[in-house]
Amino acid sequence: MSIVNKLHHTRYRVSDIDTTVKFYKEVLGLEEVRRSKSPRGSELVFLKAPQSEELIEICYYPSSGKVEVQEDLTHLGFEVDSLEEFGKHIAGLGIEFSDGPTYKESGGGFAFVDAPEGYEIELIERPKEAIQ
Repeated sequence: MSIVNKLHHTRYRVSDIDTTVKFYKEVLGLEEVRRSKSPRGSELVFLKAPQSEELIEICYYPSSGKVEVQEDLTHLGFEVDSLEEFGKHIAGLGIEFSDGPTYKESGGGFAFVDAPEGYEIELIERPKEAIQ
């Protein structure tokens, strides 16, 4: 028997839920799974990537104050088919990579883009031979 079974979700608290959810949907292509209000009054939006089971919970809880994300505190990492194509996609939305892309000699690479609240999003292109 395992102690835990699987990762269910990760929560990020934000100051502007609408702008953040729009970013995750339009820039990353995540699907909104559900919205709810917690017993203590938090507004919650659950999102997921097309090929993942794990959810991202976006939380708006104004009574806890404005969210201030420290540099290099945390990030979410998503696989992409092509960093070049993702770069073209975000450029069309008026967004630039905040770091990278950095390509590896063995193939693939990574880059970062900042979400509206300052949370980093890492985009990972796996080497073509590693994709089966």
